[in-house]
Amino acid sequence: MHRRGFIRIGSIAAFGTLSWGDVLRLRAAAPAKDISIIHLWLAGGLSHLDTFDMRPQADRKYRSPFRQIPTTIDGLQITEHLPRTAQRMNRVTLIRSMTHKQSAHGAAQTLMLSGHDALPTLLAPAMASVIAKELGARNELPPYVNIPQPRGNNARAGFLGPKYNPFSAGNVNVPNYSVRDMDLPMGVDWARMEGRHSLLNLVDSKIKDWDTSEAFGTLDSYYQSALELMKSPRAKKAFNIAEEPEKVRNDYGRTQMGQGCLLARRLVESGVRFVSVGKGENEWDHHSNLFPAYANEFMPELDNAFAALLDDLEQRGMLDSTLVILTGEFGRTAEINVNTGRDHWPNCFSLVVAGAGVPKGQIIGASDADGMYVKDRPVEVPDFTATLFKKLGVDFEKEYISNIGRPLKISAGHPLNFLG
Repeated sequence: MHRRGFIRIGSIAAFGTLSWGDVLRLRAAAPAKDISIIHLWLAGGLSHLDTFDMRPQADRKYRSPFRQIPTTIDGLQITEHLPRTAQRMNRVTLIRSMTHKQSAHGAAQTLMLSGHDALPTLLAPAMASVIAKELGARNELPPYVNIPQPRGNNARAGFLGPKYNPFSAGNVNVPNYSVRDMDLPMGVDWARMEGRHSLLNLVDSKIKDWDTSEAFGTLDSYYQSALELMKSPRAKKAFNIAEEPEKVRNDYGRTQMGQGCLLARRLVESGVRFVSVGKGENEWDHHSNLFPAYANEFMPELDNAFAALLDDLEQRGMLDSTLVILTGEFGRTAEINVNTGRDHWPNCFSLVVAGAGVPKGQIIGASDADGMYVKDRPVEVPDFTATLFKKLGVDFEKEYISNIGRPLKISAGHPLNFLG
């Protein structure tokens, strides 16, 4: 609410027309800023004890072999293998007290991506699919893109239907990257393509009246979206990562996550609402040989991708309208197992979030002496997802009727006030 409108409402209230409660309700109903989300999805589970919440004084059976290094937040130290991230911690909020009770990958990923516990008869839609449904596409580009592609149902639209599933961008870190099926088949021109589409519409129109499952409506929306995408110069440009200077591509890192984050920036810049960037299915699930894997591959890849993304968004004036989230579905056990790995641990883990008005240089919550349990300010997943919905202007209390006839609120949580 701008200052002039607030003063005007205040003057009306003085004459008894509006109460202070009315003013607050109007303020709460004011349109939200048009925000996009880039989610660095570390499927498999990031070890908080070897990255953002290390315990150098812990017992040897818990203690990480990695050194700590200082960051740009006074008193905060993180792993030596995230040096670029350490220099940018004053731009983020670090939550060290995320917690839930789902220790299996599937259930934990469903919770983290949807804000709802997994049920055998009901697949809740992913948060990004809800955003796609409630806010729609900004242009001919899909509102929800997954890089490389979702492996299971957790990242999909569930009972909302396939119309709101993510668009799969594939593996970006390959020579001559291109998106599959963005060009016409060899020997087919647009006149012929339009003729095929008209014929398809004619056939569909004859049998649509008997379609009670709405399958044809969904297929029509697919075909139309695909045609618009294939015709769109904006889409071709957004996915053409080869346009980027070599220096920029190298800064992000010539890796799956590095090039994925660069493509995510290009897509958000072109109008996509939600981009999920990952390394692959449960790639972060290190039950063995965790420390060499982190030191030699996983940490350098993440460090370059995350730091370059923050810098790039800020330099382009996009960080204020782009929310960047870094998390897996849970943390890892404090005790190092016999295979020099760590196992699943949902009781306490870390999450990093930046941009879109999130306070900078903030640390929320704390774990106990061994990093096993939340000591201070627990943050539940449904509350975090409710906060994201509210930031984007989605009514998180709205109810859907699911495939089993059960009402389901978009979010079961309450927004967190410390995320702005």
